Amino acid sequence: MEKTVKVVLGADHGGYHLKNALLDYLLRLGYDVMDVGAYNDESSDYPDYARLVAEKIISGEAKRGILICGSGVGSSIAANKFKGIRAAVCHDTYSARQGVEDDDMNVLCLGARVIGEALARDIVKAFLCASFKDKDRYKRRLKKILEFEEQWMKRS
Repeated sequence: MEKTVKVVLGADHGGYHLKNALLDYLLRLGYDVMDVGAYNDESSDYPDYARLVAEKIISGEAKRGILICGSGVGSSIAANKFKGIRAAVCHDTYSARQGVEDDDMNVLCLGARVIGEALARDIVKAFLCASFKDKDRYKRRLKKILEFEEQWMKRS
């Protein structure tokens, strides 16, 4: 991913310290990063940050997002409620890369209580350096997911 493309970074209190470490890391690598909080480690709610990250991607202000909470699971569930967001918890570099290449994942979710800073840096780098493979089978699968979203929106 081009470093000029904006990345939006958000975390609740459980991911606050890892978010700050990753923010510094991404800035040192030259990425354009938008930090939507949390700005301290006082108790906060991961759905609020999932919403902020999703809104930045949906509006086009950011291309990719990174969400961090204690396990990564809550952030992933919350982010996936937004149309156009494809979020997944990844605690290894293979899944982070493959999630983008095959599934066009646009939000990486991490568990700050599951992985350490060094592994988180490697996972983030794999996520940001990957590109969607424009192959027919991947486009076909993504189209089905987008159709699910459209069908559900019509029912609501």
